[in-house]
Amino acid sequence: MWIIVIVAVVLLVLGGIVEAVRFLLWVGIALVLIAVIAWLIRSIAGRRR
Repeated sequence: MWIIVIVAVVLLVLGGIVEAVRFLLWVGIALVLIAVIAWLIRSIAGRRR
């Protein structure tokens, strides 16, 4: 009985970690895209001056 409970808790924790990592990965990708776009806008605007 205890083995089943322990396995269930471990799976829940691992599932939560995987979801958190996936969320952080998407946040990281979004931040990189925003940084690249901002840099492109700045470089294009800088060339015109």
